[in-house]
Amino acid sequence: MNAGAALLDPNTALVEGAYLGAAVLFILGLKLLSSPRTARKGMFLAELGMLVAIVGTLMHNEIVTYQWILIGLFIGMVAGGIIAIWTPMTAMPQRTALSHAFGALAVSLVGVAEYYSHGGHLDAVKMTAIGFEVMLGSLTFTGSMMAFGKLQGLLPSAPTTYPGQNFANMTILAGLIGGVLYLIVAPTAPFWLFYAVVGFALIFGVLLVLPIGAADMPVVIALLNSYAGLAGSATGFALNNKILIIAGALDGASGFILSILMCKAMNRSITNVLFGAFGKAPETAADTTTLSGSIRSLPADEAGVMISGAERVVVVPGYGMAVSQAQHVVKELSDLLAEKGIDVKFAIHPVAGRMPGHMNVLLAEAGVPYENLCDMDQINDEFKFVDVAIVIGANDVVNPAARNNKASPIYGMPILNVDQAKSVLVLKRSMAPGFAGIENELFYRDNCMMVFGDARKTVQEFVNAAKQAAAATAA
Repeated sequence: MNAGAALLDPNTALVEGAYLGAAVLFILGLKLLSSPRTARKGMFLAELGMLVAIVGTLMHNEIVTYQWILIGLFIGMVAGGIIAIWTPMTAMPQRTALSHAFGALAVSLVGVAEYYSHGGHLDAVKMTAIGFEVMLGSLTFTGSMMAFGKLQGLLPSAPTTYPGQNFANMTILAGLIGGVLYLIVAPTAPFWLFYAVVGFALIFGVLLVLPIGAADMPVVIALLNSYAGLAGSATGFALNNKILIIAGALDGASGFILSILMCKAMNRSITNVLFGAFGKAPETAADTTTLSGSIRSLPADEAGVMISGAERVVVVPGYGMAVSQAQHVVKELSDLLAEKGIDVKFAIHPVAGRMPGHMNVLLAEAGVPYENLCDMDQINDEFKFVDVAIVIGANDVVNPAARNNKASPIYGMPILNVDQAKSVLVLKRSMAPGFAGIENELFYRDNCMMVFGDARKTVQEFVNAAKQAAAATAA
């Protein structure tokens, strides 16, 4: 009788219906996020799904008072609004890292609260969920804060390593897992063990990201996203909340798949990522290979004239574009060239920037049409027909050594075939090597010319040259 009444309870039915609707919206949103053309719509669907999930949760019968819930809701809305309004698009990697950190901290605190409220007397199933919840949540919190610090420049961006690092990390990880398993099989385990697990997980998050360089943040952010999702899913099991289970599983699986794709794009082993100490340039990075040819530089105004006379132009953005915040003037240049009938496209390497999709986000924010953004597989075969390729702050992802030099530390990494273009203009501040610490063979090619200086100022000179060329033609 009670079971039948529960099934007919309108409030329960509304909550379950809201969770089902939210799950569908999350899945559709994730599907649409797979393409830059539909990503904005996917975000709106995912946001709507989160709103439906929150409303459904607020209708739950077990809620006694809404006072603290409304206070937290207000604080979260204000904080989220401020972050969204004041964070520049160039700082999206840092903001994403902070989002992972705050979400993981919330998950970990929920697990601690559940353990404390039950006095540590939990059955094996619930203890399993809470144990992995606080472990993953805690290490994701500190790991994400470390990523934020490196991206923001508050911490050294270079990898930090020390002798026996992998052994120390693996020992701590084994201790964490062993502690969680002991809590599961021994319901009377002392309280201090649970809090020790939380403490060591926080330490492990720091040690996990410490040896990772800022250039490897696309992989790190994707991996931390996966950890945060798995922690959220564990929270769902602990609270018997279906939407948390579904959303966390989606987040965890998609983040892990993205991590694998990022590793493939960087020619790194996923096991190297999972067990730390990746991101440090290999010892062979100090490559002594003698490169033939000479480096030629070109003044920005002459380079602008060359671009204005081309028929097909491909722009290859890198982290240098983000640092100089050149995306808007790059958009202006592409518009001017398009008005002259020049075909302009953008070649996006999967790991360009500091987070997955970093270049796509910056260029979309500047208003570059989605159809002009091409991934590596789409554009690579077209470079041989390109008149001018403009490389803005990219280095290793356009280095032919990845194809030609088996002794190179980046050998085997998929790269953009920029060297096959008729002419290549490389915008750099200096001849400093990329993350791999090796010279770029592209710079010594006969078809390559360097344009030194700040990327935004240089592209602005390209724009001025294009305008002058248009005015001369009109006259």
